[in-house]
Amino acid sequence: MYKTYGYAAHSADAPFAPFAFDRRDTGPHDVRIEILYCGVCHSDLHTARGEWAGTVYPNVPGHEIVGRVTEVGSEVTKFKVGTLAGVGCMVDSCRTCPSCLEGLEQYCEGSGFVGTYNAPDKNTGGVTYGGYSKSIVVDEAFTLRVPENLDLAAVAPLLCAGITTYSPLRHWNVKAGQKVGIVGLGGLGHMGVKLAAAFGAHVVLFTTSASKVEDAKRLGAHEVVISKDPEQMAQHVNSFDFILNTVAASHDLDLFTALLKRDGTMTLVGVPEHAHPSPAIGNLIFKRRALAGSLIGGIAETQEMLDFCGEHGITSDIEMIRMDEIDKAYERMVKSDVKYRFVIDMASLKETA
Repeated sequence: MYKTYGYAAHSADAPFAPFAFDRRDTGPHDVRIEILYCGVCHSDLHTARGEWAGTVYPNVPGHEIVGRVTEVGSEVTKFKVGTLAGVGCMVDSCRTCPSCLEGLEQYCEGSGFVGTYNAPDKNTGGVTYGGYSKSIVVDEAFTLRVPENLDLAAVAPLLCAGITTYSPLRHWNVKAGQKVGIVGLGGLGHMGVKLAAAFGAHVVLFTTSASKVEDAKRLGAHEVVISKDPEQMAQHVNSFDFILNTVAASHDLDLFTALLKRDGTMTLVGVPEHAHPSPAIGNLIFKRRALAGSLIGGIAETQEMLDFCGEHGITSDIEMIRMDEIDKAYERMVKSDVKYRFVIDMASLKETA
């Protein structure tokens, strides 16, 4: 074990504070990473503030990690000291169930995937600590190669927001010539717009806010629809091949399923605090439409996503913060006051620890 440090929430209502803790030594298959940047996901806030059941304190969040390898185990083949590396939402899984064997570790049917933070740590017997910290040790099987040509800070959110939107677009075979809707323009939605446009689709962004129209077009949307306007919505009935719904707040799904063509699919990637109103089944049956869900992506697909973003020059739109600004960032996230993802410059951790 070796000592490192980070920032931790010590209770649901306490501000973040410096926290020294142990990381495991680098094993034969491990890589040790000096963390350079860590994205701030809304799930970090939910966990640290005890809004989801099961938070173990002290809690060190962070699962959008980009850094540089400082040590490799004797059996490591994919990474060398000095190379860039990324860590997303998972650091392990059972590796033997059908989903794991198919490269879909996020759906692990054995022990379930091991989250990068606030999960039982198979190696130490304690709990996993995430990226709001100076360094991390991860099995190379759950470590990603980061493209050298991209802004590293803006790459960090790709490890969650990027793969969460890339995976359903890829799984439902979005391609050039299709009409694709993205519902919501936040951390997930802005990545959905960028990626769907890069896939060659005709992208329509749905938002409740007229103030987001120009920004959506800057990000790659070809059209923007104000979803509260019935006339605008009516113009798109029966016309979409695929809709990616990124909104986590409870809302009427029928407004959007009615826009799907026959055999069209709407996939949800946000989990609402309160259930959505029950969808009208006839709305699905009479056009053979599908309502589906998707959870992040497997390790192989996450690597594919990073490579795709490297080839197309895609990163997240970010606002950089210092580590000691995390509580203020959370306050702003609650108000949706960020375009579109906060990223912590971990160099600032040395100044605040």
